[in-house]
Amino acid sequence: MTTWKKQTLAEILAATADAHAQDEALVISGRRLTYAELRDNVREVAQGLRALGIRRGDHVAVCMGNSLEWVIFFYAAASIGAVTVPVNTRFKADEMLYCLKQADVKLLFVTDRFLKINFIDMLRGICPALERQLPDAALPLLQTVVVLGRDVPAGAIGFAELLSKGAVYAEPWPPAVSTDDVLLMQFTSGTTSHPKGVMLTHDNMLRNATHIAARFNLKAGDHYYSARPFYHVAGTTLSLLAALTTGACLLSSPSFEPEEALSTMWREECTHTSGNDTMFLMMLNHPNFDQYPLKLRNGWASAGPEVSRKVIDRMGMKGLCQAYGLSEASPNVCMSKYDDDIEKRIAGWAHILDDVEVRLVDPESGAVMPPGKSGEIQVRGWSVMQGYYKLPLETAKAITPDGWLHTGDLGIMDEDGRLKFLTRIKDVFRVGGENVAPAEVEDVLHRHPKIKQAQVIGVPDPRLVEVPAAYIILLEGQTATPQEIIAWSKEKLANFRVPRYVQIVDSFEKIGMTGSSKIQKNKLRAQALIDFGLEEQKKT
Repeated sequence: MTTWKKQTLAEILAATADAHAQDEALVISGRRLTYAELRDNVREVAQGLRALGIRRGDHVAVCMGNSLEWVIFFYAAASIGAVTVPVNTRFKADEMLYCLKQADVKLLFVTDRFLKINFIDMLRGICPALERQLPDAALPLLQTVVVLGRDVPAGAIGFAELLSKGAVYAEPWPPAVSTDDVLLMQFTSGTTSHPKGVMLTHDNMLRNATHIAARFNLKAGDHYYSARPFYHVAGTTLSLLAALTTGACLLSSPSFEPEEALSTMWREECTHTSGNDTMFLMMLNHPNFDQYPLKLRNGWASAGPEVSRKVIDRMGMKGLCQAYGLSEASPNVCMSKYDDDIEKRIAGWAHILDDVEVRLVDPESGAVMPPGKSGEIQVRGWSVMQGYYKLPLETAKAITPDGWLHTGDLGIMDEDGRLKFLTRIKDVFRVGGENVAPAEVEDVLHRHPKIKQAQVIGVPDPRLVEVPAAYIILLEGQTATPQEIIAWSKEKLANFRVPRYVQIVDSFEKIGMTGSSKIQKNKLRAQALIDFGLEEQKKT
């Protein structure tokens, strides 16, 4: 059992920096920081934030790709009790405006450009006073914009100015911070609904990070590569904070690119990595994969059995763990143990975190289900969020009066208490009288020798209500027709699971992906109605 003593992020940073001062803490884009350097940089930025009037409980946003500055800002805000609001770098102007306004952001730390996106031009469009003096009527609470880069409007300040203000700030250090203070306001990815600000405390996230680091055997001296975006809890809790709580070195990239990930893990002799099925398939199927002999031992994935077996066999990750979670649970609910039975791990069975309760409930009757029967995963305990910011009705819908969090996900438990995620309840569709979970069909399609990646949704049918439809990316150099894939599927799947429609595509980027490389099923389903001429059937 993992032991835990309540601590703030600043307390853990100080302890880790004392114990591992000269060990590398971060390596991003070739830039490196030891733990001692990280601690000192965090203090400088924290003093700068205090000089700008940021206090305990204030909301500060950060918008940039994975970088040393992202981490330093996050840790600095935490050190003074401020709440970090990560901004998804894929947001369009209206989405950024909604995020900053809904979260009551007082200060924004933003890069001027990232991945051909000009964030300063975007901000000028939604906040015209940035060219003169803040605040703006559109964002009346936003008092300061700090820019990393050269394009600094008249109403903003540069990063160097923040540091210079901090250098002369004289208030005593450290300021008071509680373990129950909110550390992060995580906006949900919006795969199925309008984004909501999930409030997670220091204790939520740091305890979660400590537990999962033990599950995939991350220790001081290990090199852990994760390209999960820092604006997602898989990038903060399960990557940054997992390394911080153990004294390991976290390596990352501004954005995920499969060959860069392979090259970095090979060059830096990484011992651990993490990702979802999309990310692993992009690396495994890269034409230059064999040029990078990896030394991976452990890590975690959110992936089906077919992908998990390939990760273990071809990437050498004998200690691969399966993870399931959601932002509202900070985020991990269960993770298999690196030395657990390998077939159990490949199949997706995972152990619930210590002192967290999980029950499975029939979505229709509300009955608690026994082992071997599927139901909605409900979670109670220390990992559950404080709630959605300024959304009391939505919070009440998500968390029962006695503390059970509705996940909206289907799962099943075995007799030993392991939990297996099946699918999102909203993704399940009925073909005639049979329930079909997209993940079950996708896992079989990933066995096809020509298929690189598959995504399945349900689409309308006048006789059966819904039928499966599949979007397929083929391996480089391969050709196949939809009819060929359907015929192959008929040999491998029950007839109600066989895709009625198949569309071959080059990528899912234009259809819809979240920044954490999840396919947005709602957008995929909408596109399928167009591609397969089913819009009229939907109306009927």
